[in-house]
Amino acid sequence: MKAIQLGVVVITIAWTGAATAQTEEGQSAQADAPAVTASAVIKRCDTQEPIGRARLRERASPEGVKIVEVGIRIQNGLTEGKHAVHIHETAQCEPCSAAKGHFDPGPHGHSSPDGNHPFHAGDLINIDITDMSGGVSDDDGTPLGSGGMRTLTTRVTLSDGPLTLFDEDGSAFIIHVDPDSYCPGGEEAGCAGGARAACGIILRDEP
Repeated sequence: MKAIQLGVVVITIAWTGAATAQTEEGQSAQADAPAVTASAVIKRCDTQEPIGRARLRERASPEGVKIVEVGIRIQNGLTEGKHAVHIHETAQCEPCSAAKGHFDPGPHGHSSPDGNHPFHAGDLINIDITDMSGGVSDDDGTPLGSGGMRTLTTRVTLSDGPLTLFDEDGSAFIIHVDPDSYCPGGEEAGCAGGARAACGIILRDEP
């Protein structure tokens, strides 16, 4: 009986070791895979004038989790202060309302800006416009400045899958007139940033 039990233990250890090796090998392959990248030209909603650029890069963590790095830089194009930034569900920017609601795929998705906020897959951090030294103003004399944001998200992917930004409708960045308050009091109107100031269609870079 002891010999049989020992044999079972040896087989179990050997199988577990093989499974662990296969898992680690798969994670290593994912981590070593070429990064998927994308970009967007950010344009003002009122004039369609280009005011900045967004860059995205997907990489895998050592555990195989897909992480998307998002960076946006605005040059003399938005008013001073914080502005909400979200990924919206349609790759259309003319007019900016054509980008539709927030990107939030899946059976329980809720694209309404004030519904499920800030838990949409496309909800990001605010961009902060702090450099007003460019001497550029809006038509009504309002000064326009520069700024940027960088963040990481695991809510979306650039590669194929259920969270990909490149579904049949594509996706776009929307930058809002006001900051995102992240709706601390619930889903009140306007808590996601108000009117749309700028938009950029997200395009996957060629390998």
